[in-house]
Amino acid sequence: MNPKLYQFCLALFAAFGSFLYGYDLGVIASVVASDSFVDKFLTVDATTRSGTIVALFTAGAFFGAFGAGFCDPLGRRGTLVLGSCLFIVGSILQTAAEAVAMLYIGRLIAGFGIGILVEVIPIFQAEISHASIRGILTSLQQTMLGIGALAANWIGYGCFNHWANTGDCAQWRIPLALQMVPAIGLAACIYLFPETPRWLIDHDRAEEGLRNLAKLHANGNIDDTYVQAEYEVITAQIEDEHVNAAKSYGELFKNKSNARRIILACACQASTQMTGVSAIQYFSPALFAQIGISADKTLMYQGFNSIIGELAQFIFFFLIDRVGRRPLQIGGNLACAVAFIIGAALLAEYPPTSTNNSAHWAFIVASTWVFNFCFCASGTMSWIIPAEIFNTATRAKGVSIATMVAFAFNTMIGQVTPIALAAIGWRYYLLFIVCDVTNALFFYFFCPETKGLSLEAMDDLFANSSWIVPGSKWRPSLDVDPDALAGKLDRQALEMAEEADKADTVTRVEQA
Repeated sequence: MNPKLYQFCLALFAAFGSFLYGYDLGVIASVVASDSFVDKFLTVDATTRSGTIVALFTAGAFFGAFGAGFCDPLGRRGTLVLGSCLFIVGSILQTAAEAVAMLYIGRLIAGFGIGILVEVIPIFQAEISHASIRGILTSLQQTMLGIGALAANWIGYGCFNHWANTGDCAQWRIPLALQMVPAIGLAACIYLFPETPRWLIDHDRAEEGLRNLAKLHANGNIDDTYVQAEYEVITAQIEDEHVNAAKSYGELFKNKSNARRIILACACQASTQMTGVSAIQYFSPALFAQIGISADKTLMYQGFNSIIGELAQFIFFFLIDRVGRRPLQIGGNLACAVAFIIGAALLAEYPPTSTNNSAHWAFIVASTWVFNFCFCASGTMSWIIPAEIFNTATRAKGVSIATMVAFAFNTMIGQVTPIALAAIGWRYYLLFIVCDVTNALFFYFFCPETKGLSLEAMDDLFANSSWIVPGSKWRPSLDVDPDALAGKLDRQALEMAEEADKADTVTRVEQA
């Protein structure tokens, strides 16, 4: 198998953990709207209970992301198994729930597992990737998240309608139970694939790391020049990290290079939530209901929105390693601002109480479907950039902090949105318009381009390049570029072969 195709397949399999996250986010809307679920759990304090059911999942994910920072001794595969098993336990409790407390506990445990998974998946993907396709492979986190949401929306829609008004708990138990299938597959099969070479070398298993490098990049040929060059670069950096790198969360902020990376990684995750994507997810069903759209049609429209998101993801999938991270991050935020400007203007002029159906449709298209398409350009960067900018010693803890920021902002937006919308209506959109524009400005000035750089080049980039990116003259050292080093080794081998041929020719002439 072509090495890059093998890397893609391995990264895609690991991304089933992200599928679980997207599925749960998508399925809970149909679950809490199901009449059989309402009759069982929401006859008392319905608003509070439904909000708690949603919030406990993201709260669990926040603490799971923190816990993932301490899972480095398990390895990337072991951490994937741990997250999957916790998610399975939580899913069992949710599916079998007979009391709301059992549902709460299941949501919390499943969220904890998801926090671990979404932290380690992009790390795993980044560490097995060749630099030329690392963007594509780590973008599979967002792609599978979207596919999970797409599957959940249509499964939820089907179960919602099929068992509507029957009182059958299958209406919500089946959608919740189905999410266990990919989790079981991930936990059962991940050890069939190799551990990341960087983790192995970092944990004094250098020979196994070299063999896995060869599996990933040269069909098992450990004498391949690229494999030897990358092994040399990784080993040299890890030896330096063992002496100088941060060993704790606190030490991450004592080094200017690491602090710069933490700020950028957290900004990527926070800015993603402040594009307004979470507000759209939480607000759209309520708004659709206000303008007279029924619950089943709302679920259907959300299904179409997921399809549009996956189409956009497919398009940007091929641009990440071609045009780079910066243009998509900056352009995606500005495009989201434009979509929100249109949506806010329509909502201001034609509020939900208006009878202008054309305006309502225009709002749905602009602020949900068009916005979702634009969001995919920048939203993917929230997983790619944090996973690739840290070195091996700090990657788990750095990505852990960034992921915690994502869940914290997600929870905050979920809590604030209904209150703000009730108080100021369409003016709430102005917050996200301002944030989208300032996001774009921040990344224009402070986000360096990482396209095509090896993971080992990131130390050089963040230590020696200017914090103000426009106008920077930084170029990577050849010592941290495995492709360049492999080319150098090939040229040296060719020169030695030519010299040997010349010497052999001279010897034959003298003998003659």
